[in-house]
Amino acid sequence: MDPDKQKIDASYARITGPGAPFELVTETIDGRPYRLFRNAPRTLRELYAPAYAHGDKEFVVYEGERWSFARMLALADAIAHQLVHRSRAGKGDRVAIAMRNYPEWMAAYIGITSAGATVVPLNSWGRAQELEYALSDAGAKIVFCDRQRHDYVAPRAAALGLTLVVVRPGNEALPPASLALADYIAGAENAPLPEVAIDPDDIAVIAYTSGTTGNPKGAVSTHRAVCQAITCFECSAMAQAMANHELIAAMMAKGFEPTSLLAVPLFHVSGCYAVFMTSLRAGRRIVIMFKWDVERALELVEQERVTNFTGAPSMLMDLLESPDFDRHDTRSLSAMGAGGAATPPKIGLLMSRRVEGALPGTGWGMTETNALGSSFSGNAFHEHIASAGFVQPVIELSFRDEDGNEMPPGEPGHIWVHSVCLIKEYWNRPDANAKEFRDGWFNSGDIGYLGADGYLYLTDRAKDMVIRGGENIFPLEIEKTLMDAPDVLEAVGFGVPDEQWGEELALVVRLKQPGTLDAAAVRTFLGQRLAAFKVPRYVDFTAEPLPRNATHKVLKKEVRQAFLAAHGML
Repeated sequence: MDPDKQKIDASYARITGPGAPFELVTETIDGRPYRLFRNAPRTLRELYAPAYAHGDKEFVVYEGERWSFARMLALADAIAHQLVHRSRAGKGDRVAIAMRNYPEWMAAYIGITSAGATVVPLNSWGRAQELEYALSDAGAKIVFCDRQRHDYVAPRAAALGLTLVVVRPGNEALPPASLALADYIAGAENAPLPEVAIDPDDIAVIAYTSGTTGNPKGAVSTHRAVCQAITCFECSAMAQAMANHELIAAMMAKGFEPTSLLAVPLFHVSGCYAVFMTSLRAGRRIVIMFKWDVERALELVEQERVTNFTGAPSMLMDLLESPDFDRHDTRSLSAMGAGGAATPPKIGLLMSRRVEGALPGTGWGMTETNALGSSFSGNAFHEHIASAGFVQPVIELSFRDEDGNEMPPGEPGHIWVHSVCLIKEYWNRPDANAKEFRDGWFNSGDIGYLGADGYLYLTDRAKDMVIRGGENIFPLEIEKTLMDAPDVLEAVGFGVPDEQWGEELALVVRLKQPGTLDAAAVRTFLGQRLAAFKVPRYVDFTAEPLPRNATHKVLKKEVRQAFLAAHGML
């Protein structure tokens, strides 16, 4: 067996066995057996409890503001108190958050779920129509929002029956029907958490998917699912640390206080769970970025002595390839993780070269799995850089063909997931529920396989696969291969119609310096590394950054539409 896999298996065995802190047991829920953590919190209110012990320790740094754990939790308690006693909101009521990454976002999330209501985190990049769709679909009655989102929603608030509570309202007066946060919590600033009954099966979160095509779907998670997911994050982190004890010792020897840089949206599971909620429980500092800007990120790493950065692969590439990287003191930086999209192998090489004592990592997960799936870091990452890591302890995977039949071992198939951390359903979407859920299993929409060495490999999104003359082409493979070319900054591949072959592969490429490669050079580079049928027929170049959504995933549909229009294929 692979030595790194042996280490991680041994680490998990030590901490998940009988009597261990992360003891795993099997319980029956809704008539089906699930593997879960015996000692995990049962509700989010229980999950937050350790954070109260951190007191006046610094928790959040944002644009010169410094929030202690006590300040954050006092605001959360006040919000929870007013939701129950002023708004009469509780179990079954949906309360939305529509704001950028402010400290108040975190307090609202804690407060809403501590009051027993259901939190609905909305995409802060959404405009009026998108926000109205999600608010209407969720049936939210209260929205904690910033001024920009408030102004998008306010004209329709009365028709939707919404109460708008505004964070950082600015100097301009609010409409009579809207309330500033300070006014909403007035008189309850020092109020304790209200006494409410919360059950593990109560709905904690309705998180709307990114919706790169069509309207987003509301992913419904129970308190149990979220609590088990956060516990799994903690369990995996401990197991990875045990398997990489030399790297961890080197990181600790630097002497910097654990501090995470938050540059991904809090409304997304990676920002909310992997950074915010794990840091809240562990007593770690978070430095919030106003928006992603690589120069500002480097400044914050230097000024705040950031030790951990988890972001989209494109963000890590921006950071590590920045010409300003060496002009900043980045000695504190050690742990770097990529999530939300496939990680190009180049990132691991850049980490090794530019970050002293780097502890790199990556993983695979999605909103529907509450960010769980697979993960790994350190030595295993370096040795298996094309992998998405080890399957996590409360996750079971099945690899199936189009008809739902199991694929032979090692053969790529549609990845189906079974886990206590799975969402319960899609809100108001019986069509999607019937299609994507089957006997307790969920179709992730990704294609991949489990290697004989026990590592998960992702091939592509099922919807992105190109079928050329009966041969399957996975654009992700071509994109990752091309990223090894020194002149390439980013690339996206997709299928376009072809009379002879059915589909042909097209690539849109952005270079570090325009003109350093042409289409023939791109094809030659790929042809030396891939089968001939995988070499794209079409190669276009762009000088502009590829369009991305709030979680930094490339909006492939937009790129493809522009390509088809430019080539007269519409």
